[in-house]
Amino acid sequence: MYSKMKGALSLLILFNFSVFHSFALQAQDKLITVQSISRLEINSSINPATLSYLESSFKKANQESSDLILIELNTPGGLVTTTKEILTLFGNSDRPVVVWIKPEGASATSAGAIIASGSHLLFMSEGTNIGAATPIQMGKDIEKESDMRKKAINDLVALVQSLSEARGRNPKLFGEMIEKASSFKAKEALEKNLVDGIANTRSELFRNLEGSKLRLKGQNYALKLNNPQITNIPMDLGQKLLNVFANPSTAYVLFLVGAALLYLEFQAAGGFIAGSIGAICLLLAGIGFQVLPLNFGALGLIVVAFVLFIMEAFITSYGILSIAGVASLIAGSLFLFRTDDAYISLSHSLILAVVSAITAFLSICLYLIIKERKNVGKEKFNETVQRHGVVVKHLREEAGLHIYQVKIGGEFWSGQSLEKFNIGDEIKVVAKVPETMNLEIKAI
Repeated sequence: MYSKMKGALSLLILFNFSVFHSFALQAQDKLITVQSISRLEINSSINPATLSYLESSFKKANQESSDLILIELNTPGGLVTTTKEILTLFGNSDRPVVVWIKPEGASATSAGAIIASGSHLLFMSEGTNIGAATPIQMGKDIEKESDMRKKAINDLVALVQSLSEARGRNPKLFGEMIEKASSFKAKEALEKNLVDGIANTRSELFRNLEGSKLRLKGQNYALKLNNPQITNIPMDLGQKLLNVFANPSTAYVLFLVGAALLYLEFQAAGGFIAGSIGAICLLLAGIGFQVLPLNFGALGLIVVAFVLFIMEAFITSYGILSIAGVASLIAGSLFLFRTDDAYISLSHSLILAVVSAITAFLSICLYLIIKERKNVGKEKFNETVQRHGVVVKHLREEAGLHIYQVKIGGEFWSGQSLEKFNIGDEIKVVAKVPETMNLEIKAI
């Protein structure tokens, strides 16, 4: 009897030990040994270029087997839609994402504060601030009593509170950054559990990271640094160019310039220079406003470029159309293939080779055209006879003749006639006047 009780007691002790050991293993944080760090830098507004930069950098970090992604952040804010996509990128990351708001004088405001709430670890330098994330529209607060404002604020508050709660930070104050546009200094943010630490130098950051605990895809981890090597991943040329055009102010100016040039083209049709440049500006503005998907906008710029190259052969622009076409081709090529598949991309050397070849060809053609047109002479003068044109401007009246500026095949000439014409009237050249180099014109 005693031996049976002893055996049962032993089994019970063994069972309790195994259960306790199992719970202890579950409670123990998994260890991430950090030997390599991918360093990214955001020092601009949050826009499609920022998203493209982060997406490509995260995939490069995966390919290079980095153990941690460090984002040095300084931003005044940006687009909410892009911000949400960046947060999704953070959530899908298999590597810890650390956001460090630096240097002194930097801030993570508006969209930057929302992005910071989604980082696995968040640090600030002294002299920085975070917050003021109330959504705005077209440079002003969304109307206070509107349903749009309530929906936008409630959606963002729930988002940042959920993220900050999952990261073990203060969800209430992160919500107030949106509801009340609250902003917090570095030390205040640390005291109120908005950030995980203050670091002014990289060595201080590493000391803060050592032993830090975080939650990644539902699992608890602890960091152990093993003399990590830092790999800088800068923006490529296409992302830098897109970053300029994606700035809301730049995109708005491009839109106004493009619309004005198209209006000018319709008012004085025939030259196509203003209209062509206006079309390029509107395409760039469409990309900046995110009205056009990036790849479609890039393809549109490339198509416009080749249309301009063809037009150069038929319209006297003295190289303006060619220059606009080359600029459009470069921009379109750099923007193309900004897709989710990082393995699809255009080599910068290939783009340079193609653009150089096209530029060289156009330069030769332009040289030959200019050389031919230097000496207009009688032969070229005679070619205008019997051709049709349009009256552009009434210059003067002398000796009973009306002198006009007329456009014929993209060229501007002086025409004379006894008839009175209005601007825009179509005319026909009937003879040349060698003494004055004027063309005698009549109504069609």
